[in-house]
Amino acid sequence: MATIREIAEKAKVSPGTVSFVLNGKGDQMRISIKTQEKILKIAKDLGYLPPSISARRLRNSEAINIPFITILWTLDTRASLISRFLQGLQHKTLFKSNQFEILIQPYENGKLSELESLRTGNKYNGAIIANASDKDLQYLDNANLKVPIVLYQRHSDKYSTVNVDSKKTGLDVASFLHIKGIKKVGMVIPNLSSQAVARRSQGFIEGIETLGMDNTIIKNGDFSEKGGYEAMEALIKASYPLPEALFFLSDPMAVGAISACHEYGVRIPDDLKIIGHDNDEQTPFTTPALTTVHLPVEEMANACVKQLMGQINQTISTPSNERFETKIIERKSC
Repeated sequence: MATIREIAEKAKVSPGTVSFVLNGKGDQMRISIKTQEKILKIAKDLGYLPPSISARRLRNSEAINIPFITILWTLDTRASLISRFLQGLQHKTLFKSNQFEILIQPYENGKLSELESLRTGNKYNGAIIANASDKDLQYLDNANLKVPIVLYQRHSDKYSTVNVDSKKTGLDVASFLHIKGIKKVGMVIPNLSSQAVARRSQGFIEGIETLGMDNTIIKNGDFSEKGGYEAMEALIKASYPLPEALFFLSDPMAVGAISACHEYGVRIPDDLKIIGHDNDEQTPFTTPALTTVHLPVEEMANACVKQLMGQINQTISTPSNERFETKIIERKSC
């Protein structure tokens, strides 16, 4: 593996300059963009790999070098699912046997490219990226990252992934409602740039068309309880009648909608049936309890770590895709 000194000799700069650039401090140290680009290109050509954070921390210690894994999670309502993600790791063998340590790094959806640590690869040994937007995925496809990556709930030909068949989920919900004899349905979609949400809605629309059901409403709203409340309130106040059932593509929105229904006298499930998605922790405790699609977050979290550790330990050399099944948890709202 190339060293900083070898890169410096080839770039005709000092080892200190190389160190600043490789640690993402080139701008701070007023090193020209041209020199930075030259150093980064030489480092890439020579196959330079920076020392891991754990290696630096334990440089003068006899302790075992434990890999650091970071979980990159978006700063939005989906952060509520990270507790289930961590629960999925809490009782697993790898975590309990101290084979890795975890860092959690929030990021703003659509701005993954601004994470310096992801570009330099000098703060952790591998990353699990959750909830990447289409813009984030485009960046990842074009980037030359220095750390192993696993994408959670996204599809990629370049990186390992752990996901569910979101289109099949939409088809399953349509079939579930059809079996109940429901003819007129609607869908409330969160305002997100998300592969999973897009495929979920696509599957639902295809399902109801195939089954001869009427899709009377498609409504968008903020990915939150407030967004669900406001979307439901707008539907109730509209001049056209409500459908028999509404599929909310997120549980927080469904929870907000239930609150709006109570306030405006819409009876659930008599006047309107509601189904959500994710099986968030609060869903059994709404009134009535929310029917929802169970996303196996805990099992998927374990799979993400196993794939990432395989890359770190070099037992996995090519990207792989692991797919899990969703299931509908029927409760009193539907």
